Amino acid sequence: SSASPTFQRMLAPVSILCLLGGAAATNLLALRGGARKEKVTVVGSGNWGSAIAKIVGRNVLERDEFDDEVRMWVYQEQINGKNLTDIINAKNENVKYLPGVKFTKNVIADPDLASACKDSTLLIFVMPHQFIPKNWDSIELGKGCRAVSLIKGIEFDENGPQLISQYIKKVMKGMDVSVLMGANVANEVAQDQFCESTVGYDVESSGQIWQKLFDCPTFRIGKIKDVAGTELCGALKNVVALGAGFCDGLGYGANTKAAIVRIGLEEMMRFCRIFFRVDTSTFFESCGVAELIASAYGGRTRKVASAFVTTGKSWQQLEVELLGGQKLQDMQRFKDVMAALKKHGVEDKFPLFSKIYRIAYENAPCEEIVKLPERVAWRQKVKTRIVPRWLAVLLAIIVVIAALYVYAAWLDIRALEYGACRTMKALNGAEHGTCKW
Repeated sequence: SSASPTFQRMLAPVSILCLLGGAAATNLLALRGGARKEKVTVVGSGNWGSAIAKIVGRNVLERDEFDDEVRMWVYQEQINGKNLTDIINAKNENVKYLPGVKFTKNVIADPDLASACKDSTLLIFVMPHQFIPKNWDSIELGKGCRAVSLIKGIEFDENGPQLISQYIKKVMKGMDVSVLMGANVANEVAQDQFCESTVGYDVESSGQIWQKLFDCPTFRIGKIKDVAGTELCGALKNVVALGAGFCDGLGYGANTKAAIVRIGLEEMMRFCRIFFRVDTSTFFESCGVAELIASAYGGRTRKVASAFVTTGKSWQQLEVELLGGQKLQDMQRFKDVMAALKKHGVEDKFPLFSKIYRIAYENAPCEEIVKLPERVAWRQKVKTRIVPRWLAVLLAIIVVIAALYVYAAWLDIRALEYGACRTMKALNGAEHGTCKW
């Protein structure tokens, strides 16, 4: 107040510039993502959903990019007369699907999908695919919301196999959808036993944010730009696990089982290349060979397949006795896989898949699992959809035409240079040398 009017007038422009600079800095920070924190919702609360909620709930508290609160959408159930969501929020534990494992207090169970997902920018889908919510029109998601699917499976229509991530993308009206797959038994992940997993992504920034969200010392995350390959590994590995279970039931040793696993991996790769464009290196990530090994030596599919051999009981009986009535969803998926192979006329390129199918559904002797053709027959090339022949021919024609145009342009330039040279020679005399065509 004691400053002179002249000095105050001199300071006025400086003050305005400072205010404008502060506003610009704030806007720039927002553009860079510094002003907005990613808000996470776990869509699903089963065994695997609860395990991943524990990992994510702990990680967001340690990383500045994320909002501290993690919402988990829970299908409301009654446990001893109490709402499951109330029990989870009171005890920080999913007593039904992941008993004995505590969440951090920032994991909030919510039975209302709209409330759980309000303003969320990162959605983690982890539930049986048939239960994925289909109506999202009234749900207020955050700007630029992205999704990741932890759902192992594959659907089929008249055109062949369809990825679950594609289905989610369609339901979410074109939202960017990545996948997370790997050798991850939910209870072991929840108990912080060391393991790895793989993010398959289409957009680099999405791959980076999902890696930051999930990665921790006991749950290491790799990433690869291959959604289809990453997801298909998770969908097909249990076909091979059936074969491994048959080997266990027959009492075969490690050599035989290792051979079945290797052949199974080869046929998984062949299936992916026939129906999708995939990166070969994906099969050597956690989602590929590591998950296949885990399923072939552990996992409930292998367990039930082994009992199928030793007891002679039906798949339905074994589901009741060994899985408490839960379904082996891979069995119907396997039927669809074989139907797709038959439709495309490539069944003979999959001798192991075919043997497993006949044992499981056509009463073929279990010992048929090791009666496979020579390896040389498996090396035959199969038709893929990466570059159709007509497209290759069209591209070749375009290249030839382009080359002819370039050559014609070069001739025109040389002709102009020659004409100019002859003109200069006529004007200035022969002492300037000869003109070269």
